[in-house]
Amino acid sequence: MTEAGGEPGRGSGPLFGIAEVTGVSMVPTLLHGDRLLVHYGGRLKAGSVAVLRHPLQQDLLIVKRLIERRDAGWWVLGDNPDAEGDSRVFGAVPAELVLGRVRVRYRPVTPGRQRSVGVVLSWLFSALRPVRSDRSASRRLRAR
Repeated sequence: MTEAGGEPGRGSGPLFGIAEVTGVSMVPTLLHGDRLLVHYGGRLKAGSVAVLRHPLQQDLLIVKRLIERRDAGWWVLGDNPDAEGDSRVFGAVPAELVLGRVRVRYRPVTPGRQRSVGVVLSWLFSALRPVRSDRSASRRLRAR
């Protein structure tokens, strides 16, 4: 995952930022190349999709679903059960490494495409989606 803008975080950092998804750990919710509007310091709850620092490689940002709060931090999982790189590998993520909640995902406009009103409206309808907390996914993923 890559990020545009300044250093994220709570306190003096920006309130919102843009990040780009790389990889398939969040398929089908997020696809490789999707852009994310991240609300830094946003209210976190089970089922939310969040951007966090990888607990074993803190210069790497990852995006995962928050499953449940534990004593050691958040248990996080990717929505793709076949992908690795979540709490099943590195355990609970300390709360201070969870940077923000994903609010919206969008797919970038394809370079070279016509920019007519119809094309832009079609892109808005198909590419822009809120990323909601999914409590049913949280319960489903916790049962594994």
